[in-house]
Amino acid sequence: MVKQERAARTRQSLVRAAAEAFAREGFAQASLTSISRRAGVSNGALHFHFESKQALARAVEEEACAALEAITRPGDGLGSALQRLVDATHALMGGLHQNVVVRAGFGLSGGFPRRADGVDVRGRWRTWVGQTLREAEAEGGLADGVSAADAALAVVAATVGFEQLGVADPAWTSEATLVRFWDLMLPRMAAPALAPRLRARCTRPLPAGQPRGAFTVRL
Repeated sequence: MVKQERAARTRQSLVRAAAEAFAREGFAQASLTSISRRAGVSNGALHFHFESKQALARAVEEEACAALEAITRPGDGLGSALQRLVDATHALMGGLHQNVVVRAGFGLSGGFPRRADGVDVRGRWRTWVGQTLREAEAEGGLADGVSAADAALAVVAATVGFEQLGVADPAWTSEATLVRFWDLMLPRMAAPALAPRLRARCTRPLPAGQPRGAFTVRL
């Protein structure tokens, strides 16, 4: 039992070290030697758990997907589909800011060349956004002339753009930046009967450590 627990801790340390290396250096530049050193284990221990750098990258992506599933899971008091979408975007930006595995998982999805065995974390997010906006459309929550497909295009483009820009400037993934985005979008996207009940701020607890109000983008 003790050996199993130690092996699980070592594996988790390697996944986190790989995520840190991929987020900082990129998949192509990160080396197994630097990852094992960062994790505080030998190269032999690394190869016991992962046969290749590709296997490590997949483990990072799978863990990022698990975090994404938690982010998009409905909380208590489901609310409207549009409010669930707003809340999930806030939770995602918080995850990108504070969780290097989430950050690396999204970054690996946009890496070139694409890995044949890669997990498309951004694709999972895109699919969820599209499904949630179709729910909003079915509820009558979208304004006349706004389709679920067009709304999804705008939300995915904005959130993935914030993710990319946030690599160099964390203000792009701050709560304040996302509130500005939703303050602009919700009056145009939401049906008039629903719009007054929607909040641009998250209606569920934000992850600890997410940048707050004054930390905003200046253009």
